[in-house]
Amino acid sequence: MAERHYTVTGMSCEHCAESITEEVSEVPGVDEVLVELATDTVTVRGTALDDGSIRHAIVEAGYTVAKQQAA
Repeated sequence: MAERHYTVTGMSCEHCAESITEEVSEVPGVDEVLVELATDTVTVRGTALDDGSIRHAIVEAGYTVAKQQAA
């Protein structure tokens, strides 16, 4: 299983976490989305993860991907 980590700005509450989880979960290959509000981190796990699609889903949810961290 692959894993990617993203630093996401603009998250402040559980609604933010739910919005991101909902959007990113719809990306093909995504099995799990973990949102850590305290660290502004989104961890995505799955098979054949497409970085561009995940980033687009985060933006569609209304947030900004600051950078991708090394897995």
